[in-house]
Amino acid sequence: MDIEQKQAELIDHFVKQASAQKGSALGSVIVEATSHPSLFAFSEILAVPAVAELEGTDNSVYLEVLRLFAHGTWSDYKSNSGSLPQLVPDQVLKLKQLTVLTLAETNKVLPYDQLLLELDVTNVRELEDFLINECMYAGIVRGKLDQLRRCFEVQFAAGRDLRPGQLGSMIQTLSNWLATSDNLLISIQEKIKWADTMSELDKKHRKEVEDRVEDVKKSLSLKADIDFRGLEEMYSEPGGVMDYEEDRSRPKSQQIYLILNLTVLGPPVL
Repeated sequence: MDIEQKQAELIDHFVKQASAQKGSALGSVIVEATSHPSLFAFSEILAVPAVAELEGTDNSVYLEVLRLFAHGTWSDYKSNSGSLPQLVPDQVLKLKQLTVLTLAETNKVLPYDQLLLELDVTNVRELEDFLINECMYAGIVRGKLDQLRRCFEVQFAAGRDLRPGQLGSMIQTLSNWLATSDNLLISIQEKIKWADTMSELDKKHRKEVEDRVEDVKKSLSLKADIDFRGLEEMYSEPGGVMDYEEDRSRPKSQQIYLILNLTVLGPPVL
């Protein structure tokens, strides 16, 4: 079972549990939900009417605990520990896991020094064990521990519940991304069109050059043929420079050499 399916089943379970309780009885449901090792989303439980009704009552502390796990961090708990109940060890572990997810939302390279401070961990060995055993093995993050640079390089991090007011900001971010993508697509299409046009022009130019070369070849061939026939006629006349049949027996290279000499210097005077 993948983590998303398991999350959905756990959320459904605790939503039903919370919907069936009232007042102080919700305390045990909230503690169980925030302690569960495989549950990392709490907004659906927060939306249960019975839970929302805890606001302003003597049991509102349970609502604040649930809000802490939905949106807060370990540092937030330490800052408000005087007004919140003491957390059990499983809740402490869960809140520290959620803290890593919050840090990974905005930074993909998390320095060890920052993590040591945010998680209240005393040494690097303990920090790396926590990241490996409690975060990566749990499937909520993937990344690389860089001991040389003393940082955790995040490759993937599960998302947390949206904080109040965060939805509008997310919609704006997605809208900006969509607009940028549209502009990029238009630019790519224009470049493709330009490349196609240049390709056609290149083909046309190449064809013109080939045609011109072919015309020159034909012209040169025709001129050479005319010159050669003229020489043939000259050799065939009585009293010519040499017997034509004798010339035909010469190698081709010698014939060409003779033709060139006769063309440039003219026939010898008899």
